[in-house]
Amino acid sequence: MDRLLFGDNQFFGVNHMSEEKARAQMMRFQKTDAIMDVLDTAYDAGIRTFMCTTHDRIAEIASQVRAEKTRYRDFQFYPCMPYAHKYANAVTEHGMMGALRHFMPSDGLFSTALAGGRALATKEIDGMAKVLIDMEMKMFEGTKTPVIFVQNVFADLLLGMGFTRALKLFHDHVVEKYGAEPAFITMNMPMMLDALEKEGIERPIICSNINKIGFRMSGGFDAYLDALRSGRVRAVAMSVYASGAIPADEAIHWISELPGVESIVFGASSAANIRGTKALVDKYMKEAA
Repeated sequence: MDRLLFGDNQFFGVNHMSEEKARAQMMRFQKTDAIMDVLDTAYDAGIRTFMCTTHDRIAEIASQVRAEKTRYRDFQFYPCMPYAHKYANAVTEHGMMGALRHFMPSDGLFSTALAGGRALATKEIDGMAKVLIDMEMKMFEGTKTPVIFVQNVFADLLLGMGFTRALKLFHDHVVEKYGAEPAFITMNMPMMLDALEKEGIERPIICSNINKIGFRMSGGFDAYLDALRSGRVRAVAMSVYASGAIPADEAIHWISELPGVESIVFGASSAANIRGTKALVDKYMKEAA
């Protein structure tokens, strides 16, 4: 994985400290061109990976990347699924069957539908789960997706229910069908790590909040440090600035000295913040092998 990944929270009105700022960002990025302008700034600064949800608007971004293959030859997506609001909106607009047709992969539509039908008829959860993953991946056809994440809202729900077998199913399907590395976003990295290991998943890629002040690090600050030092996890750190509570230089320097942190994901909407974070990562963290 690259050392620095670019996130998408800022494009869809997500800010953990300021609702006012979140609303302003949502208004600013109503048009895809505005999102592409920021992505171009990040790409030109040397940030090649866009870690993004499967929001409908991301399909437009993927289309532009496909259309300009020379310009974006090194651009890669790290999809994070599922994006639940997308399905609710599609059912409202198109009805249940229309929504299914909208999201199913274009190639293999019939076989995908059959697989889903068998799963519904026999309550075969595995089959339905694979269909849902394929539906989420449809928008990324023809792009590079070397790492695929399951979103924390879903991963942590499964974790809390004790249905971690579904995470193993996600892992295996991503490896077998897409030749990609499966990854998991969570609000409790130590608990998620234990659960994945029990499912036979060794040294998983886990994205979670990791920062100097323990901001939103559910499960306990010390438990995170123990997990990182154990060598059992390949960590992607988010909220490294703790929504602005930690000065940038201090935050990146601290993260750079932690074992087990392979990447940082951050969101920014200004060229200065994008370039500033890239410069700090270049200063404190060696380039990924």
